[in-house]
Amino acid sequence: MIEELKRLVDNLCTNVIVMNEQFEILWWKTNPNLSLQLRKNISICDVLQVNKNELQNNTIISIDGHHYKIKLDSYLFEYNLIFLTIEDIGDLSNNQTNRLICLEEVLENLNEGVIISDRDGSIIYYNKAQEEMEQMKKNEVLYNKLWDVYKYNRRQSEHAHIFKTGKPIYAKYKAHSKTDNGPQYVGYSSFPIQKDGQTIAVFSISHTETSLKNKLLETIELKRSLVTKDLQVIGNTNGTLYTFENIKGDSQVLKKAIEEAQNISLYDTYALIVGETGTGKELFAQSMHNFSPRANNPFVAVNCAAIPENLLESTLFGSVKGAFTGAIDQEGLFEYAKDGTLFLDEINSLPITLQPKLMRVLQERAVRRVGSNKLIPITCSVISASNEDPELLASEGRMRLDLFYRIAHASIYIPPLRERAEDILFFINHFLFTYQKKYLKQNIILSPTLYKTLLSYDWPGNTRELQHLIENLVIQAKSNETVFESFLPYYLRKKLSITDCVEEIARPLKSILESNQANYIENILVRNKWNITVAAKQLNISRQSLQYHIKKLGLVKSEEVF
Repeated sequence: MIEELKRLVDNLCTNVIVMNEQFEILWWKTNPNLSLQLRKNISICDVLQVNKNELQNNTIISIDGHHYKIKLDSYLFEYNLIFLTIEDIGDLSNNQTNRLICLEEVLENLNEGVIISDRDGSIIYYNKAQEEMEQMKKNEVLYNKLWDVYKYNRRQSEHAHIFKTGKPIYAKYKAHSKTDNGPQYVGYSSFPIQKDGQTIAVFSISHTETSLKNKLLETIELKRSLVTKDLQVIGNTNGTLYTFENIKGDSQVLKKAIEEAQNISLYDTYALIVGETGTGKELFAQSMHNFSPRANNPFVAVNCAAIPENLLESTLFGSVKGAFTGAIDQEGLFEYAKDGTLFLDEINSLPITLQPKLMRVLQERAVRRVGSNKLIPITCSVISASNEDPELLASEGRMRLDLFYRIAHASIYIPPLRERAEDILFFINHFLFTYQKKYLKQNIILSPTLYKTLLSYDWPGNTRELQHLIENLVIQAKSNETVFESFLPYYLRKKLSITDCVEEIARPLKSILESNQANYIENILVRNKWNITVAAKQLNISRQSLQYHIKKLGLVKSEEVF
C-alpha cells in the first residue's frame, strides 16, 4: 500500500515531503533547485531549522536567503503519514503560481488596455488601463459574457470568430462601450492564445488616441536626443548643419511649429514650409531631414529664385548632350539627391511654365532629362518652402493649385517674429551673448529705452534682421558700455523716426522705465565698484544727483564675500 502511495506521489505531486508522526522524513518528491538538504530518517525540523510548534500551515520559513511557504496535511493509511507541501516563494522557473502573479502584475501596470476571454466568451481578465479607456468597472465586467457586457449579438463577437479561425484581427478602431459621456472609441488588435494547436483564449490590446499621441511624443523626444548626439557625424556627411536643437525661441507658437515638423518628419511625404524671409525655413528643412529616416543620406538645397529660368530646368531635371547649346550629359538635382531630401527653397519663384513638369515628376516619381525621352526613377523626398501665402499665389495665377496639392501633403507655417513678442526678447539676449563671445567683449548692456524700441519694432526681416542688428551693435560698442538708440544703424533710426537721441544721452535717467530704474543705476554702480564719481560721469549726471537717486531708490552696496 505504501509503495503504491509513493508511486502516486511521484506521478502527481511536486515539492512534497512525506513524514511519519515524529516528523521524520520517509521520502520526498521535489524540484532539483529546491535548496534543502533532505535525507531519510532525519527530522524535518532539523532541515528547516525550526521547532515542531512552528510547523503550521502557511508559515513562511527563511533559510539561506530563500523563503519557503509550508502546508501540512495528515493522512491515515496503514499508519499515520504527514504530507508537507513546500513552496519556494522566490522560484519563478518552477513555481507556476508565482509566475502567474508576476505576469498579472505586469499586465495590470501597462498603459495599454488588455482584455482576455475564454472559449465560452467569459471575460477572465480586464486590466486597469482597459477600465480607464472604456470607463467601466472591473468587478462589473469579470466573468460575464462579452456580448452581455458590450450589448451586442453573440454572432458579432470578434473573439468568438478568432476562436473558430485561430487568426488574429489587426488595427481595428471601434467603440464597444457606451457611457453617459458617449461611445468610448479605442484602437485595438486581437490575438488567439494557443496550446497544443488549440485556441484556449483570446486577448485584445487596446489604446486610445491620447495614448498614441503620447507614444509619438516619446518617440520624438528619443529621436531628438539621438539626432543631437550624432549631429557632428551627420553634419559632416549629409550636407546639413542644423537639427531641431538649433531652433531657438520661447514662444508657444514656435514650439508648436517644431512639434508639427517633427511629426511630419517621421513620415515619407512631401512637405511645404511657409514663412516670411528670415524666419528660418531652411533651418526647419535641415532639421526635418536629420529627424527623418533619410538622415544618413544627402540633403540637397536649391534656391529657385537664384537660378536663371533658362538653366533651372536642366539644374533640376538634368540634361543630355546636344539638348541645347553647350549641353552635356548631366544628372539633375532630383537624381543627385538619391535617397535623401531635395529642398526647393522659394518655390513661389518657380516659373509657371516649369510647374507642370515638376508636378509630373512628383506624381510619377520619375524624371526626364532635358532632351531625352528616357524616364529615370527618383527616390528622394522633397521639402519645399515659400515666403508667400500659397493661397495668394494661386489666386494671382503664380502657382498652380494642382502643384500646391502635390508639394503640400503636409504643411508647416512659421510665424513671423512680430507675432512672437517673447521670441524678440529671447533673441536680443541670445545674440547679445553670442556676439560678445565671438568678438571677445563683455558686459555690454542695452539701455531700457533701446530695449523698448527693439521690442516695439515689427522686424520685417525677422530673425535674420534682428541677428544682423545685434551683431552690428556689439561691433560698435566697447566692453562695459551701455548701448543707446544712437548706436542704431541710420536706416533703422530713420524708419523709427529716431533723431540723434540727444535727450537720452543728456538725461538718460528720464528715458528709463520706472520699474527698471533701480536695476539700471545699480548695474552701473556695481560695474564701477561703487565709485560715485565714475558712475555719475557714465550716467552723465552730477555726483549729487546720483547720490540723491541712490538714497531715493534705497540702493545699498553689498559686501564682497571671499
